[in-house]
Amino acid sequence: MKYVIVGNGVASVGAIEGIRRVDSEGEILVISEENTPTYGRPLISYLLAGKIGPERMPLRPVTFYDKFKVKMVLGTKVTAIDAATKTVTIADGHAYHYDKLLIATGGVPFVPPLPGKDGPGVYSFTTLANAETLVEVARTCKDVVVVGGGLIGLKAAEALHDRGVKISIVELAPRVLSAAFDDKAGGLVAKRLEEVGIGVHCGTQATEIKRDASGQVTGVTLKDGTFLPAQAVVIAIGVVPASVLAKEAGIKVDRGILVDDSMASSDPDVYAAGDVAQAHDLILDVNRVVPIWPNAFNQGFYAGKNMAGDQSPYSGGLAMNAIAFYGLPTVSVGTVNPAPGEPGMEVYDSLDEERGTYRKLVFKDDRLVGYVLLGDIDVAGLYTGFIRFKFPLDEVTKDKLIKGQPSILQWPEGFFDEQFNPVGAHEIV
Repeated sequence: MKYVIVGNGVASVGAIEGIRRVDSEGEILVISEENTPTYGRPLISYLLAGKIGPERMPLRPVTFYDKFKVKMVLGTKVTAIDAATKTVTIADGHAYHYDKLLIATGGVPFVPPLPGKDGPGVYSFTTLANAETLVEVARTCKDVVVVGGGLIGLKAAEALHDRGVKISIVELAPRVLSAAFDDKAGGLVAKRLEEVGIGVHCGTQATEIKRDASGQVTGVTLKDGTFLPAQAVVIAIGVVPASVLAKEAGIKVDRGILVDDSMASSDPDVYAAGDVAQAHDLILDVNRVVPIWPNAFNQGFYAGKNMAGDQSPYSGGLAMNAIAFYGLPTVSVGTVNPAPGEPGMEVYDSLDEERGTYRKLVFKDDRLVGYVLLGDIDVAGLYTGFIRFKFPLDEVTKDKLIKGQPSILQWPEGFFDEQFNPVGAHEIV
């Protein structure tokens, strides 16, 4: 069996490990545009901040690829997939045959048609190479504007601020981290960022990147007329699934590559995993793109096992973020901003601005489906358990959750026996 994996992020590592659980001898070839083996993508902000060195970046030991019998072609782009002949072609024209193919190309930065965006001084922040470039930018720039107040933008801003750069964040939404937080949670994070000296401009948008006569960036103009001086701009609005290869190959694509519970696409020999895949969402019970690192690994792992002939359905992923901003820990899991008036939904929240804590719980039909915690996050794992296992809640248990008192003792009787002692597990044959 010949396996080809396009992309070399965490989904690729999951797939390699999944394949080898089932098939110890099949050929595995990984093709990647990046020049480095797999690294911990969430660590790029720590590298940019100077908190870790390059030696901490690899996701697996240098021996990983030899141990798992993986061949690699790095620093080259796959230009076409031919599903009829089962080949992938790279930039130099060479074609590789596959029996099973995994598309794990991730996402590409979304760059809006912003006047002045083309030219030097404008950067993205999604790869190791981006982080290395911004380390050099931080050495020469006094002011940087970050366009985008999502997770990528905030981590870029924090890291550059730690390098001594004056930062301004511009976010179109009325709050930072608009997808993961509500106004109260976003307000607490913005307050903490402003306390350390990072400027936060929400509810407005960048209308132009200004340049001088030599083409160098001088600043960013906002819709409200504000001018933010800058020598560089980081555009971090978000990423979109890198699904062009699949679409051109005739594979069904919606927002991402549509996959079933085996992670197979509309072509049964082509699989997808990670930020490019539109896979099952555990809470919403629909297929959608959830660009979260743990989901990418799990999708890759299940894809790998199924590519190798196993039958292991992927049960679905959760939207989740867990991150700290200058001593303010935050966790967001599941459905946190339900549509107003959505049937069966109940929302409870508790804000203590003085202590800098916030708790928000979202229930649907007497099940916990989402939560946000800021400041005090000790019980986050318990809340996640209630969501992941979809436990029904009686009024007493629900009240305990609302008050911030979840307990493992509130989980259904017999749950652990079912999970860890399946029928027949203790039978002697």
